[in-house]
This record gives sequence, structure tokens and C-alpha cells, in this order.
Amino acid sequence: MSKHSWVCYLMILGISISANAQRKEKQISTEQPTVSQQATEPFSYKKSFTSVTHGTVTLEGQLINYDAKTGTLVLINSTDTPVLSMSYVAYFKTNEDKNTRPITFLYNGGPGSATIWLHMGCFGPQKVFLDENGRTKAPFKTVNNDYSLLDASDLVFIDAPGTGFGEVVTKARGGAGEGKDFFGIDQDAEAFTNFIEKFITENNRWNSPKYVFGESYGTFRSAVVSRMLQERGIALNGVILLSQLLSYSNMSELASANVGSDLPYVLLLPSFTATAWYHHKLPNQPKDMESLLKEVENFALTDYTLALAKGATLDEITFHNIAKKLHEYTGLDQPLIEKGNLRISGPVFEKNLLGDSSEITWRLDSRFKGESYNPLSGYPEYDPMDSYISPAFTSAFNSYVRDQLHFGDNLQYKTSGNVEPWDFKRKGYVGFPNVMNDLAQAMIYDPGMKVMLNMGYFDLGTPYFEGVYEMQHLPMPNSLQKNIEFHKYLSGHMVYLHQESLKKLHDNVKDFILKTTGK
Repeated sequence: MSKHSWVCYLMILGISISANAQRKEKQISTEQPTVSQQATEPFSYKKSFTSVTHGTVTLEGQLINYDAKTGTLVLINSTDTPVLSMSYVAYFKTNEDKNTRPITFLYNGGPGSATIWLHMGCFGPQKVFLDENGRTKAPFKTVNNDYSLLDASDLVFIDAPGTGFGEVVTKARGGAGEGKDFFGIDQDAEAFTNFIEKFITENNRWNSPKYVFGESYGTFRSAVVSRMLQERGIALNGVILLSQLLSYSNMSELASANVGSDLPYVLLLPSFTATAWYHHKLPNQPKDMESLLKEVENFALTDYTLALAKGATLDEITFHNIAKKLHEYTGLDQPLIEKGNLRISGPVFEKNLLGDSSEITWRLDSRFKGESYNPLSGYPEYDPMDSYISPAFTSAFNSYVRDQLHFGDNLQYKTSGNVEPWDFKRKGYVGFPNVMNDLAQAMIYDPGMKVMLNMGYFDLGTPYFEGVYEMQHLPMPNSLQKNIEFHKYLSGHMVYLHQESLKKLHDNVKDFILKTTGK
């Protein structure tokens, strides 16, 4: 998987195990030109193309029949000129009332990631088979997903502009095609908003209960999309966030570029503790991790925050006492902590947790570890699980979409798009990218809209405590905090990484949808 910058570390991945292969039977849609008709009508990014197939999935013993719609949807500008082609895969439970059946729009992050990770690792009816304890070799395969979300909602997996089978067609304002019209915070969110509006129009889903589900940068996107949709009169029943980041200033990797702000170190500390607990690196290892984390969270917001806030005026005795406490909570050597002036970034922790070993922990799921490229380097050079996941997901999806969904022959599927330079600037905003205002405005505008935050204890990329902190500091009336619910999992950034977490995620999201449909 290519990485264009530090931003792409937020790319969404995931694996889980299941059984029972899915069966599909091809049926061509008559609504629009289809891929099978390319012999007479060649594929064009300026036209929408679809293929419709039928399938079944078994969800915890329940057999569900569904229609799968795979294709590209072309967006046009004010002069009716095609400007952007976005690809998607949609699953509709058969014979359901469109007016009452919920529909959920899902997307990964990056920015610059296609949505095969949520699709093939989390909630699609088929998912990639990958042994959690070792690498899977070709031929790769997909299997029945016992925890697909089709028992609660129809699903639309959307690939971001510049990824998947999509392509930038022309500039949004005429002329030759340029990615800058879509590769930025507001540009990207507007493209997704346009996609959703056009999709519900073409598929007659205006009255359906509607949800957006974003992961990692997808949560960042969801904050803006939820506001934009409301501005167009499109109400959301709920916003579902997985591994949240709403302000880049809270990333410890960027702390050195934001001198004077110590909040990233504070918010990351509980995840350090969880990771050290998992690897048995704590000096006084307790049996109960969650009770320990409550203690660490309190320390982080009190003694640790106060010590960092004092800066150069912090007295020597307190300095050493705080360092000793950090040693107890992280397992790192106290001299290293003091050398870092009590401030330990994610990369430094990942490189040093395992001590004299040349192994490093994984940033997005710190339970996993791998050999360092360069043991003398001060930072990890890669995430060890990338090499486990990327080949299996990329190969299995490319086979699945062509062999079972009957779409994409002779087309390239871009798992990761070249979306640089990404435009992080926004009118009226200064400093690091931040969309907390957008989500707060959406919740104020529609006080009935609910928000669900899901997070993994072992995520060092978007730490769980950072997600909680952001939610509790949204600029809105405190009375709206009751509309937010939190769920934590014994997993990492990709909560669906293993079976138990995937089941809990499915059950929690299903419950959230059922109680917010307004029936």
C-alpha cells in the first residue's frame, strides 16, 4: 500500500475470520448501461455504469437475500458537465420497504483510501479471509461475513474521489480535469455530499432513515458531510464514527510542529498504558486493564497536564516524580522519559517499548509487532501489519468485484489514490485542520440526530481518549452530550481486526440503528 505523506497513515485497514462462501447469480440492470454492454458501448468516466447481482448471506444463522449494485456514479457541475466519477458497491436487502428500511453510507479515510477495508473487512456480506496469527498466501479468498450489517441496514460503500474505479473527469468549473477541485477538506466533503444526494434521488431513498459511517479520516469527513447534508435538507438519523480524529492538532506525530501544545501527549498516554499492559511491559502489571486506564486518564488530565503546563518552571522533584509515574504507566525507561522532557510521541513509544529487541509495535494496532528495518533508527519505518493485510485485501477484492459482482473488467481499481497536495485550508479557520465546529453545528441544527463513537484501546494513531476528549469539548450546549454514545474495544484502529471485536461492533451499531430509526 503506498503512502503519500504522514496523512496516509490514517488509511483504514482491517481483517477478521469467518466461513461459508457466498453465492451470487448475475443479473444485469436495465436502468443504466452496464459493464457487460461495453462491447457495444465502451466504458466512459463521463457516464454512470452499473451491474446488479443477487446474493445471500448468513448472519448468525439468519439467511438474508440481497441485491448488489456495483458501479460508478458521475457528478456534474452547474453547466451539466461531468466532473467526477465515483465508484461504489451497494447492498439492498430484498423485498424491503424503501420508506422504512435504513440506509448507511460508509467510507474509509486516508485521505486517499478506497473503501475496500470497511467493505471487505467489516460489514459487507463477503469478507477477506486472513489468518490473524499468520500471513495468508495466494490464492486469496472471501468468505461469508457472519457480522455483515445487512440485518439492520442497506449498505453503500463509497470510494473517495481519485480512488477505486473512479476518476476526475473535468474541472468543477470547466476546462481540463484537476484533482484540486476534489482533493481537500471541503472539496472532498462536497463530493460525498453530492454523491449521497444523487444516490438517494436515483434510488428513491429520500424517506429512508439515513446514516453515515466514517473511519479515521472518514470521521473527519463525516463531521463536514453531516453539516452539508443538513444545509440541503437531508436529515441524518445518526452519524457513526470509528477511530475518530476531528482535530489534527491532537496527533502526537505533529506535536513537534505545534510547539507549546502538550495536549497530544496527554491524550495518548492511556493508549500507551493499554499497549504496555498487553505486552506485559508494565513494572506492576495489574490483571484489570480497564480499571488501570481510568486511573491513568485521571492522572493525564490532572498531575501530568499541570506538570507539562509549568514548562521550565517545573521543579526538579516534581519532574522526577512525574517521570517515575510515566515509567510505571508506559513501561519505558525513566531516563528516556526524562530525556524527552516528559513528552513521548507515538513513534518514540512504538520504537522503544519492546526494549533492546529490534522489534517495533504497530501504530494502528499496537498489539502487533514486527522487525525494524533499521534497529538504530529513532522511529519505526513502517507498520508491520501492512504487509499482512494489503496483498490479501487488494487481490481478493479485485477478484471478488469482477467474478461475483461482475464489474470492472479491464479497469484499474485504485486502492490508494494520489490525492496530493491535499488542501487542508478552510475559509475562516486558522492553524491545524479542525472540524469540531462542523459536527457541533450539525448537532445543534438537528438536536434529534445521534452520534456514535467506536474506538480501540490499542490504537496509537487516533487514540481512544483523544476521541472522548474531542466529543466532550464540542462547542455546543452540554444538553446535547446525551446524544453521543461511546463504545471501546479490545482492538486497534481497525476495531474489526478480530472476530470478537467485529461481533461487538456489529451488535452495537445494529442496536444504534434500531433505536434511532424513528419508528
